[in-house]
Amino acid sequence: MGNQKKKKSRNYGHRAGLDTVEKIIKSTIRNKIKYLTLFAFSTENWKRPKSEINFLFKLLDSFIDSKIGHFKENNIRLKIIGDISIFNKKLKKKLDNSEKITSKNKKLQVNIAINYGSKNELIKAFKQLNKKKIKTNFKNLEKNLYTAGIPDPDILIRTGNTNRLSNFLLWQLAYTEIFFEKKLWPDFNENDYSKIISKYKLTTRNFGNIE
Repeated sequence: MGNQKKKKSRNYGHRAGLDTVEKIIKSTIRNKIKYLTLFAFSTENWKRPKSEINFLFKLLDSFIDSKIGHFKENNIRLKIIGDISIFNKKLKKKLDNSEKITSKNKKLQVNIAINYGSKNELIKAFKQLNKKKIKTNFKNLEKNLYTAGIPDPDILIRTGNTNRLSNFLLWQLAYTEIFFEKKLWPDFNENDYSKIISKYKLTTRNFGNIE
């Protein structure tokens, strides 16, 4: 009974998390931020119970079905980062089509990390360089990451009172300002988001340079 309750609670949290996504997208646009990256499913998340994984992907499927029209009409571009090659044809087609029909939108780009792991991303990029016989340097490596063409994040917000990066954008976060938030993602709100943005604006960023 305890496990069943826990599963229901986790699934409820995943569903409630979508409400937070909608609020944060609206707040991001109000703050005139051009890129928002959301971590939806990691390469490590396959270790979760199969029923929970199925629920997560049903949520993803319904989110795209219900929101892609809104994205198109409101000048929002959708970009998927991660290895989607293992997904079934139906889901891959839906993700590819969603990217295509929003590709010219410029108000906000929402990057959704699905089956994403930063270590895997780096290994894949190095393999691509080797396969193409391209010189290994910063510029060429970045061109072969899932995030090619996307600016490195200015801010990382990690919710859930967890003080770790969990294999997320390890290369891209080199000079990112990191904010650890005690609230769980479903409880995170626009006011919390605004406070973090305000703190960020007061931060002096040196990018490794001596002050």
